[in-house]
Amino acid sequence: MAQITAAMVKELRDATGAGMMDCKNALTEADGDMEAAIDWLRAKGLSKAAKKASRVAAEGLVGVSVDGTVGAAVEVNSETDFVARNPEFQGLVTTVSSLAPAAGGDVDKLNSAEFPGAGKSVADKITELVGTIGENMSLRRAASVSVSNGIVASYVHNQVAPGVGKIGVLVAVETGADKAAAESFGKQVAMHVAAAAPLALTPEEISSDIVERERAVFTEQARESGKPDNIIEKMVEGRIRKFYEESVLLSQAFVINPDLSVAKAAEEAGKEAGGDMKITGFVRLQLGEGIEKEADDFAAEVAKAAGGA
Repeated sequence: MAQITAAMVKELRDATGAGMMDCKNALTEADGDMEAAIDWLRAKGLSKAAKKASRVAAEGLVGVSVDGTVGAAVEVNSETDFVARNPEFQGLVTTVSSLAPAAGGDVDKLNSAEFPGAGKSVADKITELVGTIGENMSLRRAASVSVSNGIVASYVHNQVAPGVGKIGVLVAVETGADKAAAESFGKQVAMHVAAAAPLALTPEEISSDIVERERAVFTEQARESGKPDNIIEKMVEGRIRKFYEESVLLSQAFVINPDLSVAKAAEEAGKEAGGDMKITGFVRLQLGEGIEKEADDFAAEVAKAAGGA
């Protein structure tokens, strides 16, 4: 049996909003497994978190760039937000993102690309800046989308410089319709993606592991009702449909007009612009996704320093 510490209980409480004793019970039931404990709380209806929560603590910036029919987004991390506000760092991210479309979202290829005017690679330029600023930084992620006939729209949330901010979104719209109209609609969809954070474009693109995890949670929730198995099965299938509606971009209610799904909104926009519009892909990079950073214990640091340890 794993030892359940106060720190583990606090972490689970911060992630789910559940009560302290509920978190302790969940961790005990899950033998200290944090994800299993989150699922246990969700199944019991005790978690305020609709989805798995993770602590996002990495600093830095996300940059986006569109070059004709190709768009790319990059995430460059730094240790502190202070460096992220540095104009030199912002310029680095802007330049790296401008090189990303040609690299097709490949981090290794992008790191090897020549940094304009520096006579060195992107990776070496980042290393040089580390020495100048005195803080570790790295090119963590890159992703791209493209169209054969249409536009790639972009949107940056919490923008601190043109094309650079905390969330970067690209949306690919295949269309033979008026490009200005497609750009306008694509920008709206990109803003929707920033706000709604879809998991995938279509149901088929969602990982089967994610779907099965949701199904297991929904099944446990339904069993709590005490209803017979045939009713539970119907309840679970209904919740899975709802999960897809909330998680799949084309099925989500469009934030600009919630009466329409995103797919239906694309159809309507195409009619108005005089041609079909089809959303074929998207990229959404949010700073620090999936990175967990240990919380600093300032009091402990001071005590340690005072004791000369």
